Amino acid sequence: MYDVAAIGELIIDFAPVCADEAGYPTVAAKAGGACGIFLAALAKYGAVTYTYAKVGDDAFGKLLINSLKNSGVEVSGIIKDPDVFTTLSFVTLDNTGNRSFSFSRKPGADTCLRFDELDLSHIRNAKYLHFGSLPMTNEPCRTAVKKAVEYAALNDTNILFDPNYRPVLWDSEDAAREQILWGLRQADVIKISDEEVEFTYRIDISSDTQIGVKKILDETDAKLVMLTCGPKGAYLATRSEAVRELPPPVKAIDTTGAGDIFFGSAMSRILKLGKAPEELNRKDLAEITRFAVTAAALSTQTHGGLPSVPGELEVLKMIC
Repeated sequence: MYDVAAIGELIIDFAPVCADEAGYPTVAAKAGGACGIFLAALAKYGAVTYTYAKVGDDAFGKLLINSLKNSGVEVSGIIKDPDVFTTLSFVTLDNTGNRSFSFSRKPGADTCLRFDELDLSHIRNAKYLHFGSLPMTNEPCRTAVKKAVEYAALNDTNILFDPNYRPVLWDSEDAAREQILWGLRQADVIKISDEEVEFTYRIDISSDTQIGVKKILDETDAKLVMLTCGPKGAYLATRSEAVRELPPPVKAIDTTGAGDIFFGSAMSRILKLGKAPEELNRKDLAEITRFAVTAAALSTQTHGGLPSVPGELEVLKMIC
């Protein structure tokens, strides 16, 4: 029995570690991709996890598989395909650690996963199935994801969704919005950023983030919404309770993967509580959010996504 199975992208992030006098960066290859980082966070905090993904049969694909395996994630569902290359992402950072991405993905292995390559028994045997929008940018992975999600719903596996919007990977904003709205309508638990709410629903929530959460709860069947607002913290809401938490003050050097670590950290607390999302009370939500914002904040002090997941004791020490 798995706590969480995930279907999505595994990507190598080339993160800058320093620059020469002319400003040209020296970069280091780091295991990444929202799916992998999310699962690594869950595994680090004690959850049993499984991956559906595709990588190239190349050095970077092997690095991703080994990194996830060493993080405690079950990797038998990762397919190595000799006909495509592992997807690469080149990360640039501003002076606050906020990142932007350029991708080598025409196509990348992550978009080439097919539904007939999935062992569906792991969906049936999971409490949750997680997915994001990046695998839905291209076929055949879009169909694989949608059929997997539909299969999960038929088998009473709860569904987690994180839009993880990356504009450069979509043909148009309308295409992205269509797929994100589909994902939101399928999910029992949603993790979404304030910017993604504004993009998807074409509303301004800068003065009141509750407007965004209410919009999602009104237009979906979600039982729990996690709205992240970067340094402004996070807002978690069920249909009866809501809490807001600010992150601890840290000096961020790289925010890559912080949202995925937030989501994985939050889900790890929910799993430890042993409650369904709709059963969480205000105290539960406060504890979940405090742990997640702290883990995400600590992760920004290390370069890269998957390697930056902080240890549980480090998070708890910061909270205390």
